[in-house]
Amino acid sequence: MADRTAPLGVEELHALVASGEIDTVVLAFPDMQGRLQGKRFAARFFLDEVLHHGTEGCNYLLAVDAEMNTVDGYAMSSWERGYGDFAMYPDLTTLRRVPWNEGTALLVADLAWSDGSPVTAAPRQILRRQLDRLAALGYTAQVGTELEFIVFKDTYEQAWDAGYRGLTPANQYNIDYSVLGTGRIEPLLRRIRNEMAAAGLTVESAKGECNPGQHEIVFRYDEALVTCDQHAIYKTGAKEIAAQEGVSLTFMAKYNEREGNSCHIHLSLTDADGGSAMSSDGESGMTDVMRHFLAGQLAALRDFSLLYAPHINSYKRFQPGSFAPTAVAWGHDNRTCALRVVGHGRSLRFENRLPGGDVNPHLAVAGLVAAGLYGVEHELELPEPCAGNAYAGEYDHVPTTLREAAALWRDSPIALAAFGEEVVAHYHNMARVELAAFDAAVTDWELRRSFERM
Repeated sequence: MADRTAPLGVEELHALVASGEIDTVVLAFPDMQGRLQGKRFAARFFLDEVLHHGTEGCNYLLAVDAEMNTVDGYAMSSWERGYGDFAMYPDLTTLRRVPWNEGTALLVADLAWSDGSPVTAAPRQILRRQLDRLAALGYTAQVGTELEFIVFKDTYEQAWDAGYRGLTPANQYNIDYSVLGTGRIEPLLRRIRNEMAAAGLTVESAKGECNPGQHEIVFRYDEALVTCDQHAIYKTGAKEIAAQEGVSLTFMAKYNEREGNSCHIHLSLTDADGGSAMSSDGESGMTDVMRHFLAGQLAALRDFSLLYAPHINSYKRFQPGSFAPTAVAWGHDNRTCALRVVGHGRSLRFENRLPGGDVNPHLAVAGLVAAGLYGVEHELELPEPCAGNAYAGEYDHVPTTLREAAALWRDSPIALAAFGEEVVAHYHNMARVELAAFDAAVTDWELRRSFERM
C-alpha cells in the first residue's frame, strides 16, 4: 500500500490550493458503523498544520451508538476516562477530489493514541492487522463490494418528517436489469457514476434491482483496504449527491418486507508475483490455498456473522427464497448458498452473500481474511459443494438474530485468536447497546396489533 499512487498527489493539492481551485480539505475515518467521521479544514491550514502532523478527534466517536449517544461498556472511552482525544493521521494514498462538494479534497485517516500506538478497535486498524497477517504468508487480498440502495423521490427532510413511512420510490415495480427502469433516474445514477470516477473510483456499471426504486452501482476490484475506503466514500457521496438532487436513498439492509439491500463481497488472493493464489489447473480448478481459505469461511461464518450483519435490521434479510442466504454452504455459481464460487483463472474468487447494505466494509473484509487464514493455518478440508437449493438442504443455519450473532462472536475462540480480546469485547458491546435500545423501543408493529385489539 505504501507505494500506491493516490488519485490526487500532494504536490497537485498544493497547486490547486494556491490557485484557489481547492479551498476545503476533509479528513475523516470510518467509524464502527462504517460512516465517515472527521473535520473540514481550510485548505491552507490543512497544508501548513495538519498534513504532516495530523489532528485530534474525541475518542467517543468509537464508543457511541448509531444515533451518536454516549453509552457505557467501552473500555477505550467513557465518562470515567474523561472522553479524551485520539490522533487522526492522514493516509496520503487516499487523497482525492470530492467533485460533489465544490472546491473540496478528502483524505482517509488512521487513528492513534498520544503515544503513537494504533487504536486497536478502529475498523481500519482491524482490517490492516488482518491484511498484515495475510501479507506475512505472501498473499494480497483483492476485494469488490456490490452495494444496493433504494431511491425515493422524497428529500431526506421529508422522509424524516414522515417517519420514513409512505415514501415514493423512484420506480413503481421490479426493474431488475431493466434499461427502461434505470433510465427513469439516469440523471441521478449518471451523476453518481461520473463524480465517483472523478474522485478516483473505477466505475463498472449500474443496474436496476427487484424492490421498487432499488439500484446497484458496481466498482472495479482493488486491493482490500482501497476497496473498503472507497466503499465508505461512495456511500457518503451517494447520499450527498441524492440530497443535492432533492431525493433520498437508503442502504439499510431491509427497508420493507420486499427484497433487502445486499452488499455481496467478492474476494480473491494474489501471490507475491501477482498471479492468482486460488486458481489451479487441477480437477477442481482450485489450489489448496483456496480450498483451505474457503473452508475457513464456512468454519467461521456463524462466529463472524456480527461483522457481516451488525444491526437488528440486518437479520430481516435472511429469509428462504429471498436471494439472501440462510445456509452455511458453498456452491459453484449457486446463489442459494452463503458462499458462491465464481470466475476462473485469475478471476477465480468467492462471494460472501451475507452482508447487507448496512455493513461496515472494513470489519466485514477483516472477517473474511481472518476466516480464510484460520482455514489455511489449520489446513481445513472443504466439504462437497451444494449443487441444488441450499435453502432446502441440511446445513447449519446462519444466525437469525443479532442476539444470537453477538453471543457467537463473544464466545468464539476463532474470533479471540484472530482479533484479540479488546476487539471482541468492543464489538460485542456495540451489539449489546443496540439490543438494549431495541428491547426498550415500542414498534409500529406492536401499536398496530395491540392499540385497540389487546
